[in-house]
Amino acid sequence: MLIRMSTPDTSPAGPPRRTLLRSALLGAAAVATTGAVAPSPAAAAPSTAKGRHGEPKPTIVLVHGAFADASGWNDVAHRLLRAGYDVLAPANPLRGVASDSAYLAALLGQITGPIVLVGHSYGGMVITNAANGNGNVKAMVYVAAFAPDEGETLFSLQTRYVGTKLTADALDIRYYTMPDGTGSADGYVKASVFREVFAGDLPPAQTAVMHATQRPGDVHTLEQPSGAPAWKAVPSWYLVARDDNVIPAAAQRFMAQRAGASTVEVRASHVAMMSRPDATTDLITAAARVASR
Repeated sequence: MLIRMSTPDTSPAGPPRRTLLRSALLGAAAVATTGAVAPSPAAAAPSTAKGRHGEPKPTIVLVHGAFADASGWNDVAHRLLRAGYDVLAPANPLRGVASDSAYLAALLGQITGPIVLVGHSYGGMVITNAANGNGNVKAMVYVAAFAPDEGETLFSLQTRYVGTKLTADALDIRYYTMPDGTGSADGYVKASVFREVFAGDLPPAQTAVMHATQRPGDVHTLEQPSGAPAWKAVPSWYLVARDDNVIPAAAQRFMAQRAGASTVEVRASHVAMMSRPDATTDLITAAARVASR
């Protein structure tokens, strides 16, 4: 990758910009070489948001699933920011359960103070694994999401009850090969069924753009087992989308009940955080109030 350097700043205020950039790049390379994935939480800046009695408000971390990106959280993030919360909506790599969970765990390890971890769809699988061992995660919220137990896969949960329309026929499979010769295949929801399967309660013009910009998931992720679930130790909340054509509502209710989650149901498609942002935000803030205690 070519990095174009700017003209050095030789003012007395500090070292040249080129030196600062070079130091940052060398530091990142050292982290990659040593295998360290994150500084200790003590090195991260604390949340600046405060509750009614001066206690730190939790940071809200919003994790998207497959066939989507972080922009799906825009309306919810806007409401949370307006309410005074610090919000992060990172890009989920969508490369595999273990690697995606490790990526998120590294990010969480750099947040000081309480965290409310929110996952949509496959993002639920990721937060279930990434929160393990992080005492700052005080609450988990599942929004039409997978909440697996140890050893379960996305496929086993999605097909546990009838009703999913995310079948093999609904996907375009696109293969790729990396420079080292390894490769895999990504799944994209087909244009002809995207709105029906994924977001039936959003306008067609909007879902057309969502289809065009969807981020695919590696097809092997469907059969990769989950590790030990963090919801066994962390209080959880669940938003059931009754009109979901990806994860049947019956499967969502099963997972929510098993996790002992405080549950709310709404009439919504799979993207409940987009079609019902108020209900989604209300559930997240309910979890945040508990996390602040």
